[in-house]
Amino acid sequence: QVHLVESGGGLVQAGGSLRLSCAASGSILNFNAMGWYRQAAGKQRELVASITSGGTTNYADSVRDRFIISRDGAKKTLYLQMNRLKPEDTNVYYCNAEQWVFDKIYWGKGTRVTVSS
Repeated sequence: QVHLVESGGGLVQAGGSLRLSCAASGSILNFNAMGWYRQAAGKQRELVASITSGGTTNYADSVRDRFIISRDGAKKTLYLQMNRLKPEDTNVYYCNAEQWVFDKIYWGKGTRVTVSS
């Protein structure tokens, strides 16, 4: 069983930065892709950024040029560097990992980010 644990959320003023971390219970090299999603109350979960095992990244238009996704295989950790934060970035952020050959998708429990204006 794979466990993903997010950390790094909190309260920050608009224009500030936060770095989210997602620690995996096993090697992240086993995953075909990992990503960050966010979900506001009453809304659908949406992709923020993803990275494949080959290093290809993808970003939502709303965060492109402000957020950076990265990973550290040795530390078994996925990161999301969030810069120039806006109040509309306020959300619960979830870590995601996928193993396509097993058709498995894993989720963390989320970390809350609040951006004050």
